[in-house]
Amino acid sequence: MQEDFRLIVDLVSVLAVAACGGLLAALLRQPVLLGYLIGGIVIGPTGLGLIKELIQVETLAQFGVAFLLFALGVEFSFAELKKVKAIALGGGGLQITLTIAVTVIVCGLTGFWGALPAKGVFLGAILSLSSTAVVLKCLMERNETETPHGQVMLGILVVQDLALGLMLAVLPALHQPGESIVMAVLTALVRIGLFAGGAVIAGKWIIPPLLRMLARTESQELFLLGVVALCLGIALLTEYLGLSIEMGAFVAGLMISEVEYADQTLTYVEPLRDIFASLFFASIGMLIDPVFLWKNLELILGLVALAFIGKFLIITPLVKLFRYPLKTALIAGFGLAQIGEFSFVLASEGQALGLVSRQIYLLILGTTAVTLVLTPFVLRLVPIVFDWLESMPWLKPYLSGEGKPLEVAEELPIKDHIVVCGYGRVGKNLVKLLQQHDLPVVVIDQSERRIQELREAGVPYVYGNCVSFYVLETAMVSQAKGMAIALPDPMSIRLCLKRALELSPDLDVVVRATSDKNIEVLYQLGAREVVQPEFEASLEMATYILNAVGFSSVVVQREMQEIRNRHYLDLRPEQSASQVSRHLRQATQDLNNRWYALPETSPLIGMTLEEADMRYLTGVSLMAIRRANGEEIDYPDASTKLEKGDRLLVVGSDEEFAALEEFAVGRAAVPGDNSACQWVIVNADCPVLGKTLAELHIREKYGVQVQSMRRDGKFIRFPNGKMELQAQDQLLLCGSLTSLNQIEQLFAPLNSQLLSVPVVKASEAEALKDYLPMDSVID
Repeated sequence: MQEDFRLIVDLVSVLAVAACGGLLAALLRQPVLLGYLIGGIVIGPTGLGLIKELIQVETLAQFGVAFLLFALGVEFSFAELKKVKAIALGGGGLQITLTIAVTVIVCGLTGFWGALPAKGVFLGAILSLSSTAVVLKCLMERNETETPHGQVMLGILVVQDLALGLMLAVLPALHQPGESIVMAVLTALVRIGLFAGGAVIAGKWIIPPLLRMLARTESQELFLLGVVALCLGIALLTEYLGLSIEMGAFVAGLMISEVEYADQTLTYVEPLRDIFASLFFASIGMLIDPVFLWKNLELILGLVALAFIGKFLIITPLVKLFRYPLKTALIAGFGLAQIGEFSFVLASEGQALGLVSRQIYLLILGTTAVTLVLTPFVLRLVPIVFDWLESMPWLKPYLSGEGKPLEVAEELPIKDHIVVCGYGRVGKNLVKLLQQHDLPVVVIDQSERRIQELREAGVPYVYGNCVSFYVLETAMVSQAKGMAIALPDPMSIRLCLKRALELSPDLDVVVRATSDKNIEVLYQLGAREVVQPEFEASLEMATYILNAVGFSSVVVQREMQEIRNRHYLDLRPEQSASQVSRHLRQATQDLNNRWYALPETSPLIGMTLEEADMRYLTGVSLMAIRRANGEEIDYPDASTKLEKGDRLLVVGSDEEFAALEEFAVGRAAVPGDNSACQWVIVNADCPVLGKTLAELHIREKYGVQVQSMRRDGKFIRFPNGKMELQAQDQLLLCGSLTSLNQIEQLFAPLNSQLLSVPVVKASEAEALKDYLPMDSVID
């Protein structure tokens, strides 16, 4: 076969096997680059041996590295870095420095690689990098890119990517003899500084006019050709100056990143980047010897454990040092503990320079690949682990809710205000509209940048995590008129909603749903209204068009409101029962949930969910019902009747589960005819403060029974008569309307707010009378 045709066959074979490997990895929900590596192993010399022109393939693969780093430079955003500049620059820089320092010390103490510190620096540089591609993919799948831990991880990753260029520039200097290595590094840094100065000048006065000239031709081919020539030309220039091609490609991308044509450039270059990057990772796979990996499997797994544990122990304290909550620090530590894909670039460059032997090189490749495989599983397990840890009473204060507020505004409304959780784009606009109507507002956020904006705008705020009981109590949620939740990630939204309703069961809460899959979950958890931005945009556009073509505005508005009342069912894509069930399990996995078997003699059997009102009386949220015949009802509505043999999927705290068990067997007091229930709040100036329930003689004097109490977020069924009332206690009082009106004066002498509960109709009360004999109530 002719040599040039042989190269074409080899390239087609590599691209084909990379595509197959990438598809397999995607189907297994793994990073596609792992598929490229496996494809390279299969087709390479240690596999089937189908590739004959390995050197030519590796040469072309260098284009993949160049385009990979060029796109990385174009994507780099100084604006994004500013959002978390403290943890990004400070934490990211310290993380890289500490990882390299620790690696050098460990190598020196163990004698690994002899006494050459340069090799320890090289290995530390490889270990210090984490995978931007894998972490970003995992965060996007869970819609967590805007969460505190997501911002922290992305900020540190940006600095790691930026440091890669510096590492590639200094790497050749590490190959110098030990006595001249310092001078070599200094020389490399000076050369980098001169080159960076020239790049800044070119990026400001030469590159923008050139890109404008190319763009004015309105030719996509010419624009792409010019950009590719620019990228590779600068890469060759850096190679000529004694730096690396990779360094030049990265700087070329940085020069374009702040130009107005950066997005257009990235759009055109990305297909080339993806094709050549697959070629690069496949060529890396060709160098991996699976037999060697199998023989050294125990060593590789040990190195994987050391890498994970070591990076976790470095990153977690650093994030905590920058005043982030412990939970955020732990998630960031787990999320960044792997070794990144750019370590392949460093490792291949190090091998070419003779810094590592082929055996060490293969160990590095194997260790990196395993950490990349494990990372998605680790990030999926993190919420489950935290749920288990939060179930331990001694750990819960540190993890559940992530602690007390970091800061509180001086003048904070304490009554009849609106609590807004999240001060992003939606939250900011919402606060502006509420203030235009002179409504008191309290904003909860845990971004230092947004808190500073609130300080400057004079908006009352609580600096902390919205899912924390302490933070919600500080924002006086129990005294608020309503709450709006505009958080970026589904997990925080669900936890914030659940805990806010534990503190104030009748709180009027409106929630922004990040996805149509979360709408029913949020309604089941107790949201009064759920808003889905994309659906709302569709409704508003339809309203405008229908009005414009002559339909009655009254009729159109009524139709749009009916769609909202049906929870956007008309707009949501149809899903099979199995899909709905799967989404329900995914949505509740980060909440404390369990299946509860309804007792056969339960008085709830035969009642509708509206009549039972379990969420109000016990605090649990019912998500699904599994009938005795195997039928499953996901997101049951208020008219659904409970039947014998039902198993209930409920979400709540352990105290609420205990209350449900009492409630379901008929131990809960239920109002009789012409009766109602009300939650009353014990204010700091109430005359009952400090008195026990027994001393008040509430039943004898008023004919009212104390059915339940909420204190510090805990639900207490039948509070003991010896319990002293404390400020912010909430009592569920049941009795006649007249009696409740009389006792209101006892608990609210200064017209403090009552949390009203709908009156139980006489017809409904008849069905509820048998829950508990009325003479068993504690005075």
